[in-house]
Amino acid sequence: MADPKGFLKDGREVATRRPVEERVKDWDEVYPNGVGRALLPIITTQAGRCMDCGIPFCHQGCPLGNIIPEWNDLVWRDDWEGAIERLHATNNFPEFTGRLCPAPCETACVLGINQDPVTIKNVEVSIIDRAWESGYVRPQPPEWLSGKTVAVIGSGPAGLAAAQQLTRAGHTVAVYERADKIGGLLRYGIPEFKMEKQHLDRRLDQMKREGTVFRAGVNVGQDLTGDRLLDRYDAVVLAMGATEPRDLPVPGRELGGIHQAMEFLPQANRVALGETVEGQILATDKDVVIIGGGDTGADCLGTSIRQGARSITQLEIMPRPTGDRPAGQPWPTYPMTYRVSSAHEEGGERVYAVSTQEFLPDEEGNVRALSLVEVDSRFQPIEGTEREIPAQLVLFAMGFLGPEKHGLVEQLGVELDERGNVKRDASYASSVDGVFVAGDAGRGQSLIVWAIAEGRAAAAAVDTYLTGSTALPVPIKPHERPLVV
Repeated sequence: MADPKGFLKDGREVATRRPVEERVKDWDEVYPNGVGRALLPIITTQAGRCMDCGIPFCHQGCPLGNIIPEWNDLVWRDDWEGAIERLHATNNFPEFTGRLCPAPCETACVLGINQDPVTIKNVEVSIIDRAWESGYVRPQPPEWLSGKTVAVIGSGPAGLAAAQQLTRAGHTVAVYERADKIGGLLRYGIPEFKMEKQHLDRRLDQMKREGTVFRAGVNVGQDLTGDRLLDRYDAVVLAMGATEPRDLPVPGRELGGIHQAMEFLPQANRVALGETVEGQILATDKDVVIIGGGDTGADCLGTSIRQGARSITQLEIMPRPTGDRPAGQPWPTYPMTYRVSSAHEEGGERVYAVSTQEFLPDEEGNVRALSLVEVDSRFQPIEGTEREIPAQLVLFAMGFLGPEKHGLVEQLGVELDERGNVKRDASYASSVDGVFVAGDAGRGQSLIVWAIAEGRAAAAAVDTYLTGSTALPVPIKPHERPLVV
């Protein structure tokens, strides 16, 4: 145990973000000098609040099974090299999860039953940021090669985790990405103010030094067919994510100025990284309406603010959550509570329990406003609550419906489940021999921590398929669901 009295004498304390008026003028992370450095003055005390419970429910809350009490104790004892060793034992990319994960481990923290939980996510990102600065993160190339080849389709967190594990197991791994740079949504879906891409590039460099091969700008299914893929590799891991966006087929959907979030965000990210995008979708001097109240909607909000939107309204069909844990979502489940992200601190209006009825045109065929109505608990319109709000840019951030069905999925002939995801068994194997599935492509839209966990577990299954056994850890299986989503 770290500090035996830490949870009694110290309260929860998190890093202070940069002032809103400062950070909305740039694309840098919202914490001064990076979140890890911002946390160092307080993080040892926060790690000391961990009670090292007899039954640490934070393990259950984390899909990766992170050994949280152990690295909390090591941080409190100032053993940062030991802390990163324990953290890397279960998580390939803590610099990603420490910035992007909603931390279900914290809502499962035993201290959180009647107090504020341990700042697990903050301790995690402090460990990895300090490890990079101290030279504790080194390439781990395999001692021998198996002679087996594996193709990983998709370079998001699931694909990268699977690739790193399989490379370290001695297989020759090639990661295919249809975008011009590796990283998937980590690169072009996550804004810089949430995670600067230096963290991604640093990890990719480590993976290259270990022997993983990256092939960007290759659209598997077009540039490389499914048949050729199976002929060329001994195993294939499908980790292309759930990229079919949910649409809103209401009158006026065809008007100009209405876009999916994943049309808007990648362009903004490219420009923030110094690239040029012709015909970029911009929020500048426009009334922006974001339909969807999740993380993607918040990313659109922060991006629109930095582009100089005139006004921003974020719509959500669900009622506004309560500030406290609902009675029907008891500890240690992940509760649906009212949360304020860094983007929400910066501006915009959040409107709950409303449904969009129609998009209204201007004289040039572009959207000028949308008509919405309030809804009851059954999402039925409430008569007399109709109103219009101005909108010259509408962004859909309503989630995703699974992987794209045309192209590679059709060519491989893999079966789909009832939700439209690639069907797999308890070993992540699809209906086609040698083809495995990890992350959102098989699970459906989910959290980054689930993607990494499934990438690691699928890698162990592939290693067993290729060699008959594996020494790789198996954190979870698709049918094993924790107490949190």
